[in-house]
Amino acid sequence: MFEFSWPWLFILLPLPLLLLLLKPQVSAANQRLRIPSFAKYNLVQRTFEQRPRRLNIFEWVIWLLLVIAAANPTWLDDPISLPNEGRDIMLAVDLSGSMTEQDMAYNGRYVDRLTMVKAVLTDFIEQRQGDRLGLILFGDTAFLQTPLTRDVQTVSKMLSESQIGLVGRATAIGDALGLSVKRFANKEQSNRILVLLTDGKNTAGNLQPEEALLLAREEGIKVYTIGVGSDNARGLGVFNMLGASGGSNLDENLLKKIADQTGGLYFRAKDVAGLAQIYAELDKLEPISSDEQTFRPQSSLFYYPLLIALLFMSLQIMVNTLRALKEPS
Repeated sequence: MFEFSWPWLFILLPLPLLLLLLKPQVSAANQRLRIPSFAKYNLVQRTFEQRPRRLNIFEWVIWLLLVIAAANPTWLDDPISLPNEGRDIMLAVDLSGSMTEQDMAYNGRYVDRLTMVKAVLTDFIEQRQGDRLGLILFGDTAFLQTPLTRDVQTVSKMLSESQIGLVGRATAIGDALGLSVKRFANKEQSNRILVLLTDGKNTAGNLQPEEALLLAREEGIKVYTIGVGSDNARGLGVFNMLGASGGSNLDENLLKKIADQTGGLYFRAKDVAGLAQIYAELDKLEPISSDEQTFRPQSSLFYYPLLIALLFMSLQIMVNTLRALKEPS
């Protein structure tokens, strides 16, 4: 559908005529732009001063095109419906030092835990079309990397750019859980799902996991916890070189407690298959519904009449100049 953004600007169409009627005593020559380089041809005196005090058809067409451009003609495409169902899922990813342990089998080789989490979660995120995702990163503390959004590509990019040590090398599980509670506080119609991935136990933060768990239960947040790490430490990570073992630091009791008391599930991700189990479980959740929203793609077309007007103005200047040059001195 074709429409104008500011149709009221068409009231300016008779403006040139009104100016001529209100100021008939002003000669056309005084209203024109004088070009010093043309002075030797006497173009202004010989041509413009002899013109009648009215606009010709050519000038009216130019003025009409300029007013049309100013009114911003726009083409509206057919309405497109936005997804009105989905889940609100917050992802909390551990960036502690132990995530550098290279004990995870992925594509026929061993990689560090964070690399495997990124690889599997990226695929998980891309399948969340229609859902709203958010990203929390935690180490010594927790911070919100991406708020809840349907722009899953941005969430995936923010996850891929995360690095070990970005928020310290400890593990603040309580802070991550507490921050998710805060972010869900103003979401009345929401599934309120948190997927928490960690390979350790709570060793830092301002909020204890038990305190954060009470808040999560009160807010009705369902927490899916994932313990990352193999049982067999390979000793290839920086954290392992400092004297820690790969899988022994995982506090499975705490993760199971958080999942059980919030109505979620606990997964042990010793490999890719273990981490990928959460796909099917989250797909079973009933999506939330919201009011249907639509938008209409629009394309601004103002530059078409503007370019035509500029072309006509250039032609008029050329014609007037040629006429003046042909006149006898």
